[in-house]
Amino acid sequence: EPGGGTTDYAVEIYREAITHGKYECFLSENTYLPMMYMQDAIDATLQLMDAPKENITIRTSYNIVGMSFSPKEIYNSLLPYFPDFKIKYEPDFRQAIADSWPKSINDSIAKADWNWQAKFDLKMMTQTIIANLPAQFGYTPVK
Repeated sequence: EPGGGTTDYAVEIYREAITHGKYECFLSENTYLPMMYMQDAIDATLQLMDAPKENITIRTSYNIVGMSFSPKEIYNSLLPYFPDFKIKYEPDFRQAIADSWPKSINDSIAKADWNWQAKFDLKMMTQTIIANLPAQFGYTPVK
């Protein structure tokens, strides 16, 4: 469950599309933030652990990224499933927090050292979330 954090809009928007058909977003429509689908985070961890020792050039930490997207892009990815879904943008104090963060992350060293590559983009993430939503929401995926 989202807890009110700045990136929680990305979870809330899916739930609200299903449960209420509308969402009031606390970030502006074109605020881009780097995100990662959990399966990609798990895969990256396993790939790094399995990478040949001689390929690892950084001993502290690697940047990895899945995708960067905006609230408007998530909204647009949901419209094929929920054509009547409405969103209203009402930025609050979290907008200033989001504006202080990078819009994307450079993970080129991870790609070079151990062939890191995210599998999920926004379209695939939306398809996966919609296909696997809990039945408690009373939603049956569109075929």
